[in-house]
Amino acid sequence: MNADLSLYLVTDAALCGDLGVVETVRRAVDGGVRIVQLRDKDATDAETVDQLLALSQAIDGRALLVVNDRLDAALAARERGARVDGVHLGQGDASVLRAREALGPDALIGLTANSAAHLDAVSALPAGTVDYLGVGVIRPTATKPDHPAPLGVDGFRDFAASSPLPCVAIGGVGIDDTESLRDAGAAGLAVVSALCAAEDPTAAAAQFRRRWLTGSVPRVLSIAGSDPSGGAGIHADLKSIAANGGYGMAVLTALTAQNTQGVRAVHVPPVEFLRAQLDAVSDDIVIDAVKIGMLADADVIRAVGAWIDHVRPPIVVLDPVMVATSGDRLLDPDAERALHELLTRATLVTPNLAELAVLVGRDIVDWGDAISAAERLSEEVGAAVLVKGGHLDGDEAPDALVDASLHLRREFTGPRIPTANTHGTGCSLSSALATRLARGEEPTDAVRAARVWLRESLRAGDTLRVGRGHGPISHFAGLWERAGTETRPAADDIAADWWQGIAEIRDGIDALPFIRALADGTLERGPFVSYLAQDALYLREYARVLAEAARLAPTSDEQAFWADSAHGSIVGELELHASWLTPAQGVSAATFAAEPAPATTAYLDHLRSVAFGGDYAEIVAAVLPCFWLYTDLGRRLHAGEFGEYARDPEHPFASWLATYADPAFEEATKVAIAYTTDAAERADAGTRTRMRRAFEVSSAHELAFFASPLEPSSLG
Repeated sequence: MNADLSLYLVTDAALCGDLGVVETVRRAVDGGVRIVQLRDKDATDAETVDQLLALSQAIDGRALLVVNDRLDAALAARERGARVDGVHLGQGDASVLRAREALGPDALIGLTANSAAHLDAVSALPAGTVDYLGVGVIRPTATKPDHPAPLGVDGFRDFAASSPLPCVAIGGVGIDDTESLRDAGAAGLAVVSALCAAEDPTAAAAQFRRRWLTGSVPRVLSIAGSDPSGGAGIHADLKSIAANGGYGMAVLTALTAQNTQGVRAVHVPPVEFLRAQLDAVSDDIVIDAVKIGMLADADVIRAVGAWIDHVRPPIVVLDPVMVATSGDRLLDPDAERALHELLTRATLVTPNLAELAVLVGRDIVDWGDAISAAERLSEEVGAAVLVKGGHLDGDEAPDALVDASLHLRREFTGPRIPTANTHGTGCSLSSALATRLARGEEPTDAVRAARVWLRESLRAGDTLRVGRGHGPISHFAGLWERAGTETRPAADDIAADWWQGIAEIRDGIDALPFIRALADGTLERGPFVSYLAQDALYLREYARVLAEAARLAPTSDEQAFWADSAHGSIVGELELHASWLTPAQGVSAATFAAEPAPATTAYLDHLRSVAFGGDYAEIVAAVLPCFWLYTDLGRRLHAGEFGEYARDPEHPFASWLATYADPAFEEATKVAIAYTTDAAERADAGTRTRMRRAFEVSSAHELAFFASPLEPSSLG
């Protein structure tokens, strides 16, 4: 069974105290607990069955219920009408094979595991025998005094990485472990004391749930009809989900032929195919929220209801598509009754005024009457209701959120936006709400944020110029305005792009007479010494630029790397130059006695101008070609791409060519590329453009520098 394991409550009668297990569970499920495990070692089987019956009634389909160890009690409770979804077994309890056979393929079966031997045993089982592993303890806990050695977060991370099944962290788990365990690979948190002993289990569970969801992308499923013009139905839903930070999925209930002017035809696929779509998604993906839109008839509605009862998604937002723009009823009486029943599975219902009137069975007189009707509907179906006043006359476009169970009544208002681009607004709003609720936002906050987004998208709808009727809203207008459409490339992509961007320069370097003569040994000593003399001048100033990069580096590791590179340029490389230029004196003033050639001056002026600008990212981009081009050239020289003689120890410049392929320099080049492209990935678009320009200009200067020794002016 593919279940949402994110927040898993393990009961403890002693910790629940006067509140009791059943009421603690009821309140914790209200707060977002997704799985309840009844654990009571001291209860008899008969007492366990009674507790399962009571818990099944209290949970009422809002979470999954499993029992610890007691397979026979689970079966007995099922026979008495309780919904028991599965069992959690220890290594010494009833065989998981027997449990799977007895409970069936749709049951949820968990197994305690904390060692490599346990993983080996799980891997030997037939696929589908076990659904998840309860892994722990994470740290010492008084609720299980005979626990094994604590794993800690790092031990859990190692275990989860090796596990073929989802792992739920258990044992001493507190609220502040939420993010670290999630990031360590936990599929969920099994909590005992932090919920059972909580003064307010609802608030405690909601806090766990919010922190678990922080930073994650909610997986939201739209169950609705199509709109080939893209403005409503699943097409609007998917845009809305994405615009509000979710990952959208869609199951089609109907295919429509429509555009901005109206619906021309509707095709309803067989109900069996609808259920096949739903099962295909939920068998593979944990669904954080469901948005329900157009449901064509009673059979479709009942199929969706049966699937919801089976999967139990934590958030269900139902937009009751019941009345056409013309005022005509879209559903027959049987379908309307089925839809009313489906409302009882919803978290939030989002009717417009016409739909609200059908649902409460009377006309709506005014806005105050609409809120009263919404409160009555909320009390009747047990769901929150967002009644939408967009169809009211007047300058205001109000909405109101009511929840009878919480005595909540919150109105939201704003001036009506003058636009004909209103196609799909109901679909878009309900999908935005499903996404925001799945992110852990409180209902009032979700409505407020979704309204702000929708109103922004309404204002920009006219700019789309789509259709001749009621056009769509512009779902991504705000994102486009604030962030544009330029993507943020990853460091690897930046490296590949920059390297390809200087392909012509690299080809030019390969074709230079200086490089070819250096490789085949025909280069005369004079041009080679001239090259070294200019390179000595270059390295002295290059080291200063590297030192500036070190001064501005954002991390100590980067600071150390660029400082070491500056030191290596002065000490290591210049000593090699001096062995050719001034062997008697070593590195001295005589090493730098040459007049700088135009190519040297131009290159150094470029590096200084970048360094004086004081931007770390641009500096490292400018110095990178000296690492990258030399390493690439050395690797290919020693691979024989320029002839086998370049690899010969008797080559006249063998000692020099060896430096091109020095493994330490190659490793330093990898680090330089990584630091530079990481900086480019973090940078804004403007800085990234300047970095690339600095890199390309330095690469062009490298070409000119290599060409200079054999240019006529250099040969004198």
